[in-house]
Amino acid sequence: MKILLTGATGYIGKRLLPVLIQGGNTVVCCVRDANRFNPPDSLRENIEVIEVDFLDKASTGRIPKDINAAYYLIHSMSSSQNYQKLEIECARNFKEQLSETTVDHVIYLSGIVNENALSEHLESRKAVEDELSKGSYNLTTLRAGIIIGSGSASFELIRDLVEKLPVMIAPKWLKTRCQPIGIADVIDFLSKTLFRKETYGQNFDIGGPDVLTYKEMLLGYAKVRGLKRSIFVVPVMTPRLSSYWLYFITSTSYKLATALVSSMKVEVVARNNNLADMLSIVPINYVRSLERTFSAIEENRIISSWKDSLVSGRFDINLSEFLKVPVHGCLIDSRKAMVKNEEACINRIWNIGGKTGWYFGNILWQIRGFIDKIFGGVGLRRGRSNENSISNGDAIDFWRVLYANKKEGRLLLFAEMRLPGEAWLEFRVEDQTLVQTATFRPKGVYGRLYWYLLLPVHNIIFNGMLNRIANSKSDTLPL
Repeated sequence: MKILLTGATGYIGKRLLPVLIQGGNTVVCCVRDANRFNPPDSLRENIEVIEVDFLDKASTGRIPKDINAAYYLIHSMSSSQNYQKLEIECARNFKEQLSETTVDHVIYLSGIVNENALSEHLESRKAVEDELSKGSYNLTTLRAGIIIGSGSASFELIRDLVEKLPVMIAPKWLKTRCQPIGIADVIDFLSKTLFRKETYGQNFDIGGPDVLTYKEMLLGYAKVRGLKRSIFVVPVMTPRLSSYWLYFITSTSYKLATALVSSMKVEVVARNNNLADMLSIVPINYVRSLERTFSAIEENRIISSWKDSLVSGRFDINLSEFLKVPVHGCLIDSRKAMVKNEEACINRIWNIGGKTGWYFGNILWQIRGFIDKIFGGVGLRRGRSNENSISNGDAIDFWRVLYANKKEGRLLLFAEMRLPGEAWLEFRVEDQTLVQTATFRPKGVYGRLYWYLLLPVHNIIFNGMLNRIANSKSDTLPL
């Protein structure tokens, strides 16, 4: 079968893709930017890649006419203040284009919407479902609440709070009930629902066996980790204060924190239905979901992470537009150093950021990250999703990976920190030489003033970083 997969670079899409291919399907992956799509070589034979932006109706004409099924995994939870309107527009363009194909079954992953008073986020999800249901295909909607898995926004939020705060003074929404579900079970429901005619034209809530308050989820995490934590709930925290609280304590962006707080005030408990029995799925409980997630993290098996979504940063951009580093009107700091061992040097570049840090002046990088966060930027809180590999589109602290090719020895980063301009940082190893180039395209006089005021600091940091990356005491001269 030929399956259309939207959101192929997203948290769910990356995990669903190999399961669909293992089922003997050819998968047409819809991506806005092919440079961000890096599937394993073992899957490429069964993949077609098309660049489609569902806000650009003309681009939807690239969708093949002979598809049999499609997954709608497009969400814009925090990418824009007008995300509700944009989500409806995306759904409408999707519906209209698919009505011109041979598609039989469309599966949409939504959120649980079983209360009359919904958050803006959940109202938008329900409106998208209503729009998709008008198509000439058979629609099945799966509605999930909190998803627990390595790299999920919900899990990272819980982890940040519990790991960082021995005592929490928390808002009253921690008393709200929800029904978490493990990511493996979500993928099971999505894949096993495909072409099940008894699900056509219906919606189903999917959840694990436990109904918990957010406070119980936090304390449950602490128990699994062997941490002693105390939580005190106070009624005086406004949604704005709650959003700032999440923003400064956790790795989430402020826009996402605002959307999460709005959603967390609404109870999301699954209705009783027979979908699990119909598909022979036995969802695992919350504690088991946590244990499986910890195992994946310890073994560095994080397939996808919300932090690598463009929503986690400042910009909603096409990375390809920034691949060519400009020269005209730019301020450039380029440095070179001889390299004793090219392989070791490239490995150091590929370990940069996250837990490893930036090799020199890490306290200065941390101060810069703290200042960035105060002014609403991403700071250093995102770290790295995978400590051993880098792919195009990944987030590394307050940088976004534009291009990463280890064989070429080239890594190009684009700054997502708050700046009076645009900045690139490039590492390139060739002919036993490391070339490190920082490029800044200032916006107006303030941008130039920013560059020249920080020039002494940049001289120290960039020179120290260059020498540390180029060579270490463990390097040996090549034979």
